[in-house]
Amino acid sequence: QVQLVESGGGLVQPGESLRLSCTASKFTLEYYAIGWFRQAPGKEREGVSCVPSSASTKYYKGYSKDRFTISRNNAENMVYLQMNSLKPEDTAIYFCAAGPLCGQFTLEGQGTQVIVSS
Repeated sequence: QVQLVESGGGLVQPGESLRLSCTASKFTLEYYAIGWFRQAPGKEREGVSCVPSSASTKYYKGYSKDRFTISRNNAENMVYLQMNSLKPEDTAIYFCAAGPLCGQFTLEGQGTQVIVSS
């Protein structure tokens, strides 16, 4: 079954870091744009970051630009989202998605929960 699987979420205190991972079964992430999204309780889903297949550039929303880093490990068929200096408002379910271009996603994972709380 073709699917994306996220991992790495958890409960952390404000100021701490987490690294989320996105991997795929039955397809290679290297050939797709991979994006991260999040949805907080009671809020709409919002984009976090995206890396095109070429990895020539990386896209971030304003709130994530200075604290989050998206990266690929093609040898491991993984895409990571390194999140530093986490804030309570970063609490959400984080999803990764794959598609031909950033903004044109055709497959999404089930998500991983991130809770930032003291």
